[in-house]
Amino acid sequence: MSFFGRGPGAVNQPQGAADPARIEMAVTELEILTDVLHRMIDSCQQKCINPRYAEGELNKGESVCVDRCVAKYFEVNKKVGEKMQTMGGGAAPPGAAPRSL
Repeated sequence: MSFFGRGPGAVNQPQGAADPARIEMAVTELEILTDVLHRMIDSCQQKCINPRYAEGELNKGESVCVDRCVAKYFEVNKKVGEKMQTMGGGAAPPGAAPRSL
């Protein structure tokens, strides 16, 4: 299925036309995913990386911390999404996650 009207269900639309509702859905999904990414980056950077940079690259401890933080962030995001679906049919938007870990 294509958000831009180029799939099996797009026979009624002229070539090059896009369904505005699908475009709006795609834009909303992109905004949600971008927000989740930015919150994850902010949270993990604040938690794992010393604001006084001593080196140009992450040291081993910072790198391991960031890896674990990102994994935990996605795991929590997945569990929250599953719980929200069982509670109320998905009351939270997809990609919604807690502000911090």
